[in-house]
Amino acid sequence: MDKNNVVLSIKGLNKTIGKKHILHDIDLECYAGEVFGFLGPNGAGKTTTIKIVVGLLLLDEGDVKICGHDITKEFEAAMYNVGGIVENPELYKFMTGKENLRQYARMRGLDFSEIDKAVELVKLSNRINDKVSKYSLGMRQRLGVAQALMHKPKLLILDEPTNGLDPQGIKELRDILRDLAHKDGVCVVVSSHLMSEMEMMCDRVGIIAKGSMIGTYTMEEIISQSQGNSTEYIIETDDAEKALEILDTDNITAQGSMLYIKLDSTNAKADIAEAIKKMAGNGMNIYSVHPKESKKLEEVFIELTGTEGDGQIG
Repeated sequence: MDKNNVVLSIKGLNKTIGKKHILHDIDLECYAGEVFGFLGPNGAGKTTTIKIVVGLLLLDEGDVKICGHDITKEFEAAMYNVGGIVENPELYKFMTGKENLRQYARMRGLDFSEIDKAVELVKLSNRINDKVSKYSLGMRQRLGVAQALMHKPKLLILDEPTNGLDPQGIKELRDILRDLAHKDGVCVVVSSHLMSEMEMMCDRVGIIAKGSMIGTYTMEEIISQSQGNSTEYIIETDDAEKALEILDTDNITAQGSMLYIKLDSTNAKADIAEAIKKMAGNGMNIYSVHPKESKKLEEVFIELTGTEGDGQIG
């Protein structure tokens, strides 16, 4: 992630549709070389923001710049740097994957040599000559990403790209997007309703609720919020009562062969390592050590946005 290379800049973005004020002064920056997750409850304004960025909706107030080009004043220059899939990729099912990409290349005035490069990036080479009607949903998504990458955009925007994918398809797409960001320096912006996917895929997330930005966070910051100020470790040992005497601290309890130790998150790793050394040094057997599962990331999201009910993220 290169914070000196701002690919997408949004400042003071407002949008009203009908009588409803959808977006309220949205500020956001996304950088080259990062996967940025854009999260919000259903109806929060996430898709509206994405549609404005890719030119499908006009903004009312504010500035949106892509690679320094204002989308209102320099629309073509800005859009030249954008590749994206909003909702499902538009493909001709009666054509092969390669024929679809050739058709797109003709429309964009691109050299056919870019086709093989894009297909290799999304790992679709072995099926590119099959008809799209025979593709799984995951393969169609990968073909859509290949199409979006053919003109080598600096900004790749994908709205709910993992919808309907099986776990294998999600992992494949996740690996592709991380490689594009971290190896090729593309700024990848992804919306998703799966917080677990955001944790594994994204470097940072931006959270929007009721048309306003709650904030942007690194995944480490989100995980830290899920853990709070303390981290609890569970140690399985052959003598938990003896461990209580050896470690001699108030924040420790024993239950059967299990030892529960609550530590300050700041120094938790160092402190648990020291505790294990003491136990081992006193001849105790340690069978397992692991942190107790912290608050779910979905719960942190709900706390940040004030979303109640089913807690759907969309």
